[in-house]
Amino acid sequence: MHEKEMHWKKDERILVLQSKCTEMQECRMYSLYYFARKELFVHSTSIRKLLTLPFILSLLVTLLVACGTNNGNSPSTNVVQASPDKQVFRVPLEGGDFDSLDPALTFGGLGDPFNIMYSGLVTLQDDGSIAPQLATSYQTSPDGLTYTFMLRPGLKFSDGAKLDANDVAYSLNRVLLPATKSAVTGYLNLLKDFDKITSGKIPTLIGDSIIVKDAQTLQLVISKPAAYFLESLTYSTGDVVEQKLIDQYGAKWTDHLAEGGTSGPFKAQSYGHTTALVLVPDSNYFGFKPKIQKIVYTIATDRDSNYKAFQAGQYDIAPVPPALDSIAESKPGWQLVPALSSRFIEMNWLVKPLDNVHIRQALDLAINKDLIIGRIIGKTVTPSNHLVPKGIPGYNEALTGPAGVTGTAGDTTKAKALLQQGMQEEGLTQFPQLSLVYNSAYKAGADTITAIVDEWKAVLGITIKTVGEAPDQMLQDEANTIGKTGPLQMWYGVWGADYPDAQDWLSNFFAKGGQDNFANYGQNNSAAASEQQAVQAELAQADVDQNATERLKLYQDAEQKIVNDVGWIVTYQSAFGYSTNPKLHGWHLNPLGSIATSDWANIYFAQ
Repeated sequence: MHEKEMHWKKDERILVLQSKCTEMQECRMYSLYYFARKELFVHSTSIRKLLTLPFILSLLVTLLVACGTNNGNSPSTNVVQASPDKQVFRVPLEGGDFDSLDPALTFGGLGDPFNIMYSGLVTLQDDGSIAPQLATSYQTSPDGLTYTFMLRPGLKFSDGAKLDANDVAYSLNRVLLPATKSAVTGYLNLLKDFDKITSGKIPTLIGDSIIVKDAQTLQLVISKPAAYFLESLTYSTGDVVEQKLIDQYGAKWTDHLAEGGTSGPFKAQSYGHTTALVLVPDSNYFGFKPKIQKIVYTIATDRDSNYKAFQAGQYDIAPVPPALDSIAESKPGWQLVPALSSRFIEMNWLVKPLDNVHIRQALDLAINKDLIIGRIIGKTVTPSNHLVPKGIPGYNEALTGPAGVTGTAGDTTKAKALLQQGMQEEGLTQFPQLSLVYNSAYKAGADTITAIVDEWKAVLGITIKTVGEAPDQMLQDEANTIGKTGPLQMWYGVWGADYPDAQDWLSNFFAKGGQDNFANYGQNNSAAASEQQAVQAELAQADVDQNATERLKLYQDAEQKIVNDVGWIVTYQSAFGYSTNPKLHGWHLNPLGSIATSDWANIYFAQ
């Protein structure tokens, strides 16, 4: 997805994008608000298992059971539910308004409010499985290229209008139309002729790779076998929207969501860009009836202010400022879940001397990640050299850091020698002035970057300028850096898994044409470019390999080569930590940082 800044309402990416929370534990609440990319799913008897490794379910469950902490929010048969008028869930939107409530445009389309306002063909559940949503079942052709979905009968939008296969086809096709101006079309890039419609060479995919067989049957044709296709449909770009509302209001249609347009368990009662989004149960939803009777997403400001407001009883959930971590975890309502998300520094391969591998290695090894992260972020995150985080199938326990260094404390001796070698190779006697951009809305991130820059100064004797930018500006700058020397040279990014598959971490950021290859890996003029392109060919092979064991070996080999080239300077793997109202029951995040839509059936406030 993008740089994903996982802070409650915006995926800074916001991986970006793809991001999505208390960064003290990097609580990417795109689950609550955003970046979120989706829920996982349970297999019904009519749905085949994901093509990712079978043990993905046990991995995610193990993460939740072994590492999760919950001080008082689990459902209980002994708890008395409060009256309907008390079922109001108040949530602060840190940093301002949503980037968009249009599923085709948002960078935060993994969790709520998208997965409770809208529905797609399939959805993700907490245990890492895929479940039908608008679909009741699907079949896959022997060659793995054609998926046939059977839809539920009697589906309706929130205004009562019927919803069928034609609406699904319209919604998927709309995402890809140049006129929609979506920056997250990559989630649907497996559809055959994706490149032709996004470039305007053909006017539609309906009848091409999006085929309406009848009102209850839809076929999707993809360009290559892909183990992650169903998972990719769970981002909001796979959600269904109502054409009538869009035809009537155009680009401003989400300002009129109170009139219809959604198909999830909740619908919009009101929406103000400077005030709040208010959701209430949708009586036309095909599934469960929520116990929560109102969700108020209030447009809020910074984390410190929001946490103080939470302590004063104004909100029912809040990310915790890092300095208050130890205090928050001792109180009822504290929750901590290990996260499939990481924070890292990216460097533009088109910027000199960042195109020199030895200089990149020097910058990485000059950092004592254990010391810096431990002092600033705290004990709840894990310093790391890995691109693919622990918990994703294919995590490589044997992976080493740059230049073969093991551990995460760096190596100052090697760092100095590598910098000198790189400077000689580049014919430099003085390190040039470069800038490192970070999200100005996230104080702990700014503190981390300041500490890293200070360490570069102390160990390597170089000065890097730091620049704080608003999350939305960083998003735009990342997109504009593809194929160019700027506007970004170096930047502090964060990414959380869209789905539990190594492809989301490797091909997404480093493959040729990868939608988040902002750093121009493989598409540059460096001495390492040809080797990088060989790695990209390896990633392309892994993406389509139907042998799970071979596929993961290819990803692991490619990851080690990218780490050797310092594709990212990974700082740490995150965790999700947040404080909630002790009376709130059933609310929790999974390791993807999202809440499965089905979980909302059992979320409520106790007396």
